[in-house]
Amino acid sequence: MGKAISLEGVEKSFGAVSALRNIALGVDEGELFGLIGADGAGKTTLIRILCTLLVADHGKAEVLGLDPVKEYRSIRSRIGYMPGTFSLYEDLSVEENLRFFATVFNTTVEENYELIRDIYSQLEPFRTRRAGKLSGGMKQKLALCCALVHRPDLLLLDEPTTGVDAVSRREFWEMLQRLRTQGITIVVSTPYMDEASLCDRVAFLQEGSLLAIDTPEGVTALFTAPLFAVRAREKHRLLRELRGFEHALSAYAFGSSVHYADRRAIASAGEIKAHLQSRGLQDVMVEPVRPGIEDTFMALMKQGRGEGDD
Repeated sequence: MGKAISLEGVEKSFGAVSALRNIALGVDEGELFGLIGADGAGKTTLIRILCTLLVADHGKAEVLGLDPVKEYRSIRSRIGYMPGTFSLYEDLSVEENLRFFATVFNTTVEENYELIRDIYSQLEPFRTRRAGKLSGGMKQKLALCCALVHRPDLLLLDEPTTGVDAVSRREFWEMLQRLRTQGITIVVSTPYMDEASLCDRVAFLQEGSLLAIDTPEGVTALFTAPLFAVRAREKHRLLRELRGFEHALSAYAFGSSVHYADRRAIASAGEIKAHLQSRGLQDVMVEPVRPGIEDTFMALMKQGRGEGDD
């Protein structure tokens, strides 16, 4: 299997702001690859370099075996790109948008309809409605159809599920899984940790730097510290006391509990509970838990900021 994307030492700055620092990664053909990180991590900058809208300051990049600078026209004809903000023509109808983008790529909707049929079938009842009048989830589906209408080899999606409801998010990822079986390489950026587990491999980005790249299972294996879910009635005080504990590696709010990591190789729930009770906290519950993607990402961010063990 070849590489759909290959990056070596890619860097990009905007004035004094370093958006990407020495990025090196490869994406296999047919892979569903995730770029994971918070706002400002460099996800959008990286995707814009891949789709030839930005030029890297340093490093080497190949997209579908082509140079994004010298062969940008060839790349643009073979990729589908869905930016983070809705960018279709809001005054055109659903059907008019789709036919327009098909014409741009010298094809027809009918020629590749089989690829988008399952997605477009949900839009069919609204095909005469102006795109600007669609719901967030329907706009998302229309944008995806327009990005796929020419059957691209590579699909680049920049935070496609940001701002849509949970049901639309789930449906969108189901669509991506089906598209992957069609042999299309997909690169998707997201700030949502739960979506990372749906990718074949993920790259974690923080402030332009690559923290880790692996399968979701491989990433969670990087978290080796004992981890506990801790609950108490006074959650804010609980968080403060855990962070002040002499053996604390990290402690942060996680849903209704606090996830506490201990810097020792072996730690017991009973000892942690006893410490908290000695500090006057009541109704304390402590149980060991397996680390997830978000736990690992938080730990990697801490290491990236140089906040390791003292």
